[in-house]
Amino acid sequence: MVQSMSDFAATLTFADLPEPLLVILRRSFLDTIGVAAIGSTTDMSQMARKGAVAVFGSGAAGPARMLMDGRQVSPAGAAMAGAFTIDSIDAHDGVSPNKGHAGSAIFPALLAVADARRSAGTTITGSEFACWLAIAYEISYRAGQVQHATCPDYHTSGSWTSVGVAATCARILDCDEEQIRHAAGIGEYHGPRSQMMRCIDFPTMLRDGVGWGAPSGVTAAYLAREGFTGAPALTCEGEQAASFWTDLGRAWLTIQYTHYKPYPCCRWAHPSLDAVKELMQQHKLDHNQISAVKIRTFHNATRLAGHEPQTLCELSYAIAFPVAMMIVRGNMGVEELTPETLKDPDILRISRATELIDDPELTKISTHKRWAQVSLVTSDGREFVDSLRTPRGDADIPLSDAEISSKFHTFADPVLGGERAARIEELSGQFDRLEATAFGELMGLCLTGPRA
Repeated sequence: MVQSMSDFAATLTFADLPEPLLVILRRSFLDTIGVAAIGSTTDMSQMARKGAVAVFGSGAAGPARMLMDGRQVSPAGAAMAGAFTIDSIDAHDGVSPNKGHAGSAIFPALLAVADARRSAGTTITGSEFACWLAIAYEISYRAGQVQHATCPDYHTSGSWTSVGVAATCARILDCDEEQIRHAAGIGEYHGPRSQMMRCIDFPTMLRDGVGWGAPSGVTAAYLAREGFTGAPALTCEGEQAASFWTDLGRAWLTIQYTHYKPYPCCRWAHPSLDAVKELMQQHKLDHNQISAVKIRTFHNATRLAGHEPQTLCELSYAIAFPVAMMIVRGNMGVEELTPETLKDPDILRISRATELIDDPELTKISTHKRWAQVSLVTSDGREFVDSLRTPRGDADIPLSDAEISSKFHTFADPVLGGERAARIEELSGQFDRLEATAFGELMGLCLTGPRA
């Protein structure tokens, strides 16, 4: 029997969650909060939080604290500010078949609505939150795959995460199955159908659309609770969507496709970053020896380009410059995300000498994977060619627990301090088993300002 989206969202229990799924949710909790910590230091995040305070005052829904801030706004405002904060550093979890990201919308939205419920006296346990995360990820992933299969344009993650966020927040608000249907329909209809390639071609703070997808989903849930109608969500119930939902509740796309990033930039650049790092180390090369770089990859990746990025947004949506950074500095981490790095003459020299080659065959196979092949040319005429590869961090080439932990502390410790970061890691690693008091502590650690 095929389970409907609304029945899945209304009836899923913690007992239904398999252990491999819980492992993913724990990893995503830690990884996302680490990105939020370093993201809170960006101009983009600070602007978003100021905007939320200006226009999203708390009302009858109750106040919700903004992620890594602590100031109280409405749940929609906290979701918006939190999603922009996470999205300001392009290092959060993703899903390759959807060409996008879910956690950057899901975590700030669910934390916001849960915090508003908490402020009204409702207790929230870790097992409840795990169940909500599972619903939001799975519905978002499936809605996104339907959208990519049925829409001619490539829309941002905000357009399909709004569906998963809406349905799940309706569940958090104790809506019935029919209200959940309407919430998903409202979230889908009003979600931002923003064109992703526009932000690839012209990188700005708009990023992946989750800054508006998250509050759209939250708002949809509150509207549905009041009786506002919007069903059906065509990505969930339309005739063309049916085949994507047949195994809902039995197979978990969240387990199959969730990936994690070792580098804070667009994932399309990651196989090339891994390649040059290994080539430089394997052949004991110095950046002064490199005269040219050739990168064969799929079409959309070549549009990242970014030979001379002028802003950190342009750096996030680039390949040539991050690859040159890896060649020169041996790393592409948050410490490299500075305006001064954009002016580094050694990096600029190699970036300008990097050729991106649009390969039709790699475009054809870059559906569930992202493929690239790199070669380095030295000043004395030698050429070192790497094999075809896909990024680390996918389910078949996973980052280790140690790598996820190291990434988190690299991002979080300078902002939150080692003691607070360590406590977040301890609690998030078992968040699904926390009772209300301990889970409330974890929420507080995530939702208060860096110096709290």
